[in-house]
Amino acid sequence: MEEGQELNKWEGYVNWRNKPAKRDQHGGMLAASFVLVVEILENLAFLANASNLVLYLSKFMHYSPSSSANIVTNFMGTAFLLAVLGGFLSDAFFTTYRLYLTSAAIEFMGLLILTVQAHTPSLKPPICASASTEIQCEKVNLQKAAMLFTGLYLVALGVGGIKGSLPPHGAEQFDDTTPQGRKQRSSFFNYYVFSLSCGALIAVTFVVWIEDNKGWQWGFGVATAAILASIPVFLLGSPIYRTKIPAGSPITTMFKVLIAAVYNNCKSKNPSNAVMGMETSPSSYTTETGEEGNATKVKVPSQTLTEDLEFLNKAVTEQTVSPMLQCTVKQVEEVKVVLKIIPVFMCTIMLNCCLAQLSTFSIQQAATMNTKIGSLKVPPASLPVFPVIFMMLIAPTYNHVVIPFARKVTKTEMGITHLQRIGTGLILSIIAMAVAAIVEMKRKKVAIESGLLNSAEPLPITFLWIALQYLFLGSADLFTLAGMMDFFFTEAPKSMRSLATSLSWASLSMGYYFSSVLISMVNNITSIFRHTPWLFGSNLNHYHLERFYWLMCILSSLNFFHYLFWANRYKYRTESTAD
Repeated sequence: MEEGQELNKWEGYVNWRNKPAKRDQHGGMLAASFVLVVEILENLAFLANASNLVLYLSKFMHYSPSSSANIVTNFMGTAFLLAVLGGFLSDAFFTTYRLYLTSAAIEFMGLLILTVQAHTPSLKPPICASASTEIQCEKVNLQKAAMLFTGLYLVALGVGGIKGSLPPHGAEQFDDTTPQGRKQRSSFFNYYVFSLSCGALIAVTFVVWIEDNKGWQWGFGVATAAILASIPVFLLGSPIYRTKIPAGSPITTMFKVLIAAVYNNCKSKNPSNAVMGMETSPSSYTTETGEEGNATKVKVPSQTLTEDLEFLNKAVTEQTVSPMLQCTVKQVEEVKVVLKIIPVFMCTIMLNCCLAQLSTFSIQQAATMNTKIGSLKVPPASLPVFPVIFMMLIAPTYNHVVIPFARKVTKTEMGITHLQRIGTGLILSIIAMAVAAIVEMKRKKVAIESGLLNSAEPLPITFLWIALQYLFLGSADLFTLAGMMDFFFTEAPKSMRSLATSLSWASLSMGYYFSSVLISMVNNITSIFRHTPWLFGSNLNHYHLERFYWLMCILSSLNFFHYLFWANRYKYRTESTAD
């Protein structure tokens, strides 16, 4: 009877009351579905403001356009980078369950502060009544700016915690020891991107319309209500969640292995410092399961040091200078896995740099074109609707048509491997940049032929041409984001899965930052050879945007070949070395 109860327990997992999770009661697709609904509400709350925030800062807080753009960029970049902190805390100290609830409460407080400020005239600068550009509007004072940035960065902190804890919390609901569980987890990541898109669609249509037509206090209010509603929705799944028990700081283990490897390699010439060879059995070493000094021997799968990154093998020694530097074979192999996924992570930054163009130059291009569809005039700021709708259509198609077909053809469990998915996304981003360059050449040709090169009038060409690059980049984002999350979660050691999954958001953040750096570099270099830089001035028709897009296409192609080098060398973790 007791043996049956032990077999029914999920080892290393607890329920919401911190008691052992049971196989017949906890986890599964139903538990993960609560996470998907929560993500719709959370992304709605985040993007409702982020997508239109630059207008609020310039129109109501009286920041200059460049200052407003910098504030938004810093806010978005910080929010996504903080996801790494959220992932680290999930692995090391808090459960993903508790971290989500804490982060949602922090984001709620931040949005509440912004809502109160937007609603109360005395907490904002006076309305700038004069239409004259000669009369300066009163700038926001220190106290009001402090309230604004307190609200914004509480939101960023909350978003970081949520992005770092919610995807791994959903992915942990599946049993990765069975093919069915691994297939369901792959589907979960596809539908996670679908949920992101659902929240984004509501944000960039309904909530943006409310902000522009009813007032920003209502826009912030909807976002506040959305994040507040996400908390009881998340709590509804509490009885069936299974939550991974935090295993301590994975960063500490990584540094310990690296320091031990460096020290032992430096001392390897000393005969007294015997280093374990490849053939040495790890069975003579204990696997620590408790506090230091209270280690117990447990049965683990037979594991030997691999030949990859052989430099690290010397971290495992018979004699160490300090007990603190004593490393197990398992720890060394886990650090190797992390070091091997970092090049893949670096190769995805360029794709996210391409994605950054969708929220900047693409919208400005559309603003110069005919934005009417029949009698309906579409605001250029609503262009993000295109990639969002494309992703919502592609995600179910990919999951229910492409993957089953690929499984039949390849006769493999995955059908399409994680690295193949990421590679497909990188190829689509190259095509997207080539299409963007060709469309820009066509747009400028129309401007020249119609004599509107120096005019602010809309060009006689439909803005739907711009939707082509949105189609390719939206598809690239689906393949790469879902592929990255699944890859990092699956391949990372169990003790650092949340941290590894959050690398997807870090890649997004770095892509935005790299885009800003690249534009500055292009302008600085081209200004040396020309009087006017490629991307300078107030008239987009005088930009050499097509050359910039071709440059992005070339850089993306070089990045793809760089990716192929690492992807071909990468060996997936086998079940024998899985946690």
